[in-house]
Amino acid sequence: MKTIKTTLKAVALAVMATTSLAHADTLKIGLAGPATGPVAQYGDMQKIGVMAAIDDINKAGGINGMQLEGVIYDDACDPKQAVAVANKIVNDGIQHVVGHLCSSSTEPASDIYEEEGILMITAASTSPSITEKGHQLIFRTIGLDSLQGTLAAEHIQNTVKPARLAVIHDKQQYGEGLATTVKNALDKAGTKAVLFEGVTAGDKDFSALIAKLKKANVDFVYYGGYHPELGLILRQSREKGFTAQFMGPEGVVNSDLAKIAGAASEGVLATAPKSFDQNPVNQARVDGIKAKGEDPTGPFVFTAYAAVELMKDAIVKTGGTDPEKMAEHIRANPLETAIGKVSYDQKGDLNESTFQVYTLHQDGSKTAVK
Repeated sequence: MKTIKTTLKAVALAVMATTSLAHADTLKIGLAGPATGPVAQYGDMQKIGVMAAIDDINKAGGINGMQLEGVIYDDACDPKQAVAVANKIVNDGIQHVVGHLCSSSTEPASDIYEEEGILMITAASTSPSITEKGHQLIFRTIGLDSLQGTLAAEHIQNTVKPARLAVIHDKQQYGEGLATTVKNALDKAGTKAVLFEGVTAGDKDFSALIAKLKKANVDFVYYGGYHPELGLILRQSREKGFTAQFMGPEGVVNSDLAKIAGAASEGVLATAPKSFDQNPVNQARVDGIKAKGEDPTGPFVFTAYAAVELMKDAIVKTGGTDPEKMAEHIRANPLETAIGKVSYDQKGDLNESTFQVYTLHQDGSKTAVK
């Protein structure tokens, strides 16, 4: 429950926001995620999408006479830094945030935003626990781990049909949560993992893990986590003659996986949001991104773009920038966006999943499987 002090602060901010609509030249949107650190490339994807949407909106005249400005905050995908970033955003008076990116960062930051009356839409965080707290100002433009993990498990069970399966994770909220979902779904389907264990994020030597996988005669590995560790596991597996097929989530889908793993990245399976850059309705947006020398193909580019579209529509339709009114509008009104029609349940989760299965290639590209 919000304290009286916080509620009064939220009311004051709402009044200020509504009053300033006619006078403000700029509306700032916080962009929170990793600008540095091992998964900064995902932060770049989010930034590309947000800035592209802001540019398109500004070129079309802005919103109610206001131009938008993206303000970048770096949390390095670290929960402690994410809390510091969230408090900085509060102190800076920003009321609308796209981010955070990593689920372990998004969850503690979302508590602060909800308490302080700030609207947050994450374009990348998939952990179900983020939206299970009853928050009213927190949304996402990406599907849940429960949906992504179930899709992965179905593909493994029905298409791959491995003889001996291992499920590995990085012991973090995102990776372990996904791996657990996949394992549990496969258990129910009758495919039992012969190994289920974690590695430490940041490790460089996975020889012990690979030896264990080889000894267990594993022919398929599901990995829950990010690309830096999986890339090394793939490369070292190839070097040690371990030839099992691997699969991961959208956290491994970027060109750096191939840079780390080389030829060993060819044929890796992954779940990720649909390739919205391939949708003809986004051609002008894709061209605009390419014109700036940026890559429109990342899995979080258009989910981030859609987050800004949702904010714009809510501001236009409510006639103001009050986060609570905007949140009510977003929850109640489906919107056609760069990622298709977006509609929400009461928790702030998408009513439909955006995930599909891909095969990754050593040139950094991907092709859809289903």
